[in-house]
Amino acid sequence: MQNDIKESLKILKTGGVILYPTDTVWGIGCDATNTEAVQRIYRIKKREDSKSMLVLMENPALLDRYVSNIPEIALDLAELSTKPLTIIYQNAKNLASNLIAKDGSIGIRFTKETFTSWLIKQFRKPLVSTSANISGEKPPVFFGEISEEIKTQVDYIVEYRQDDTTPTCPSSIIKLGQGGQIEIIRK
Repeated sequence: MQNDIKESLKILKTGGVILYPTDTVWGIGCDATNTEAVQRIYRIKKREDSKSMLVLMENPALLDRYVSNIPEIALDLAELSTKPLTIIYQNAKNLASNLIAKDGSIGIRFTKETFTSWLIKQFRKPLVSTSANISGEKPPVFFGEISEEIKTQVDYIVEYRQDDTTPTCPSSIIKLGQGGQIEIIRK
């Protein structure tokens, strides 16, 4: 795992794209503050850039660096959730402009997965996390389900957990309004 973190950091710091395991499915990731790297992921996935992607963070205490006016309930929800939870926040800031939705929102999930936690902690920036598939195709749950088309377009493929076949599922998604209103997007 340490070699994967070292190699991933080299790639991320130079604006590259990695293929890596997350707390849900295998993902394609890059520096969430790098506009060119984010654009490259849209091209790899053949995805419209009007469809925003989520961001992984490892420390809720850093949320205020990337979101203005955080509803009080947000940190409680993230902490108490028993499964991966993506929260869509209003008023995103300090992230790549093409990562933020047209309404100014951004989806953020706090990872509890070992590899991504260590990687993000050492990188000191959030990571883009989007499923490692062409837009519209089924997201890969296991490494063996990732297409060669995706694998050949990234700069580094993490070896850690490539043989893991533990069933996972996508995160739940909720959207928080400024007054603390909660809208369930995906259970």
